[in-house]
Amino acid sequence: QVQLVESGGGLVQAGGSLRLSCAASRSIFSINAMGWYRQAPGKQRELVAVITSGGTTNSADSVKGRFTISRDNAKNTVYLQMNSLKPEDTAVYYCNVRTYSTVTYWGQGTQVTVSS
Repeated sequence: QVQLVESGGGLVQAGGSLRLSCAASRSIFSINAMGWYRQAPGKQRELVAVITSGGTTNSADSVKGRFTISRDNAKNTVYLQMNSLKPEDTAVYYCNVRTYSTVTYWGQGTQVTVSS
């Protein structure tokens, strides 16, 4: 069954904004970290940003100051607000969830395309 549902991807011009959402099923218990990875054409999948249940965040240097990760624990949802988008941000973005028991879940991926 689908346990992570992503939304919010699309096509935008450079300098624009998008907000990604990832809703985890209520069947996933005791979520610790929630985050976003991305994979650009011809490149390896890389960590974009992560947030713990306590609100501690970490993000890649390439997106610092432009992307903000947040979560709503009541809704089991993580968000990625992406501002000042660049063509280099073009990638498939994947939601990632890890429980306290270290079980990991992945979303199906959502395409983000930034035109110049």
